[in-house]
Amino acid sequence: MNSADEQGWREGRTGRTDLHLWLLDRYDVRGEAFYVLLTGAFALAVNGFAAYFTKQPLLFPSLSPTVFAIFRQPLSKDASPRNTVIGHFVAIAVGFAALYAFGLLHHPSVLQEGVTLARIGAASSSAAVSEALMILIRRPHTPAGTTTLLVSLGLFTTPGQLDSLAAGIVLVTVVCWILNRCLGVPVPLWSPRQEAAE
Repeated sequence: MNSADEQGWREGRTGRTDLHLWLLDRYDVRGEAFYVLLTGAFALAVNGFAAYFTKQPLLFPSLSPTVFAIFRQPLSKDASPRNTVIGHFVAIAVGFAALYAFGLLHHPSVLQEGVTLARIGAASSSAAVSEALMILIRRPHTPAGTTTLLVSLGLFTTPGQLDSLAAGIVLVTVVCWILNRCLGVPVPLWSPRQEAAE
């Protein structure tokens, strides 16, 4: 966290007595690293166990930066449940649209087929369009850029796989929210507090 971000974050913490803040105040960056380490491992393990027992791909790469964002800056707009879920869902839709637009719906993934001109077009356009859309609808969630690539690179393409992608996102968002709340972090139910009244 740079000094301007840290100052803004610290000024917005009035009245907080949560474990995240206590660790940050007491142990500085080591305390914050410890909080992110424990909570992140727990949240991803829950998704992992859910994937294991349901035999569905509920554990995938874009969950890691999502968990990092949620636990590192839990009160930021980017880490709110609203932005997390909507951002990833936009990314899924745009990634799938890119597959369709570039004629890749029934192609094997980039890992099997290799990099083609169509795949470059699908990947680059899906990442750019999803990021632009998140900005336009004011629901940015930076880690969602990874999700759109999972789809446009052909790693998640069938309706069942896309459903699992969406379910994994919802599950990790709920688990992170519950864990933050249990540890005293006053994360919003859905949208950031300053926007709840809007």
